[in-house]
Amino acid sequence: MAGSGRKRAVVIGGSMSGLLSALQLRRAGWDVDVYERVESELSGRGAGIVAQYELIDRLKGLGLATDALGVAITTRKILNRQGWTTIAYDCPQVLTAWERVYRLLRDAFPAEHYHRGRVLLDFTQDARAVTAHFSDGETIEADLLVGADGTRSTVRQQCAPHVVPLYAGYSAWRALIDEAKWPADVHEELFNVMAFGLPPGEQFLIYPVAGPNDDLRPGHRRTNLVWYRPADEKTKLQWLLTDETGVTHEISIPPPLIRREAIAEMRADAERLLAPQFREIVRLIDEPLLQPIYDLDSDNMAFGRVAILGDAAFVARPHVGAGVSKAADDAATLAESLTAEGNDVAAGLKCFEAARLDENHRIIQHARHLGAYLQASRNAEEQASAGRHSTDAAVIEETAVLDFLYA
Repeated sequence: MAGSGRKRAVVIGGSMSGLLSALQLRRAGWDVDVYERVESELSGRGAGIVAQYELIDRLKGLGLATDALGVAITTRKILNRQGWTTIAYDCPQVLTAWERVYRLLRDAFPAEHYHRGRVLLDFTQDARAVTAHFSDGETIEADLLVGADGTRSTVRQQCAPHVVPLYAGYSAWRALIDEAKWPADVHEELFNVMAFGLPPGEQFLIYPVAGPNDDLRPGHRRTNLVWYRPADEKTKLQWLLTDETGVTHEISIPPPLIRREAIAEMRADAERLLAPQFREIVRLIDEPLLQPIYDLDSDNMAFGRVAILGDAAFVARPHVGAGVSKAADDAATLAESLTAEGNDVAAGLKCFEAARLDENHRIIQHARHLGAYLQASRNAEEQASAGRHSTDAAVIEETAVLDFLYA
């Protein structure tokens, strides 16, 4: 405990942010336990990510191997409705799957300190310690509590109940498709690139990622497919989130419960709006995932002996491609700030907050600019952003490229 030698941290949330935080704190000399509410092993179904070079550097700093992190590409393309390439753009990047990065982090963290099926109810704190109260009746005292429990963070809800996710005005159909299923001619043309289709007010993209069990062998990889489509919150979104029994789900809907009519509409619209090559890929989808797009913007990240970070503090729309990178930067800065302030946890967290707030606000704002043209409705500022960021050149050059955050 505080002032007794090695410091103890409780990390709430066992996904990317939680593991990154836990590994950074252990590296800084802390005793760390991770508590994850889900009983089963986590899975990032349908989630491909861009392994930004900033993330790769953070992983290397933790001593993790990154030589086979994902699929390296060099080119982006935009295809029009007829299937012709209208723009090709050089943009070397590493593209990977959520599971690949998660497994790398999970295997690096001691299994005996990772606790599944543990639900945080609330916490209390004073000048000496913070105490976590779990649903099974156990209480755990520590020097630091880290809220890395995602968009619906229990920790954030107690610290800042006014901060809630805001629906962006559009949703995304997502799927992972086995490389072996691709038609040979389309595979030769598009598998090894990031390819965009841009129907009016929409965005479709595909890119290669690792296959099941992190398989990177040619022929065994997968394609990550994302199709952003406007959906008014009060009408279209409610229809999309209503299952076969008439139950409307909040925030998201499990893939098996998505209505057949909604999937049929998506497939019919693909035939009407997308390039022939993309239509062939959509036909290969077995069970799509529907992801309403939200963002979340916090005013604070430090609350005494409690910190929130990653998606518990800031959720950026996916176009900026910074979700895991910002979580890695949050985690590293947290450990560095605590080390710099010695045993003064509250001072260390204030230092952490000062270092990360502006950066996270900038990421959120840039992501909103990139997605403004996809929204079902827009105010004057969003309309201006939509005009600036909706051109073919802007989409292909700015999507998932962090350099534009500092332009």
